[in-house]
Amino acid sequence: MPYGDPDGVVVYWRPMCTFCMKLFVQLRFTRLPYTTVNIWENPEAAAFVRLVADGNETVPTVTVAGRAMVNPSKKELMAAVETYAPQLLR
Repeated sequence: MPYGDPDGVVVYWRPMCTFCMKLFVQLRFTRLPYTTVNIWENPEAAAFVRLVADGNETVPTVTVAGRAMVNPSKKELMAAVETYAPQLLR
């Protein structure tokens, strides 16, 4: 079960993940509201990531209105927001 706002964006991450840091830097330049969940501190979140990432703890994993994306680019993430959660762009 995804965490945070079921109609929003949730970024599942872990410390020292360069892919996560890249996405966070890119998101800093948007006005997109999002929630973060550290999978090293939350076993249930880690299990969710494994469920949607073929058994791997691949991060960043992002949910947009409950739809999971594994290691999305900023472009892919913003396209998903436009499609499934356009209210977040206002």
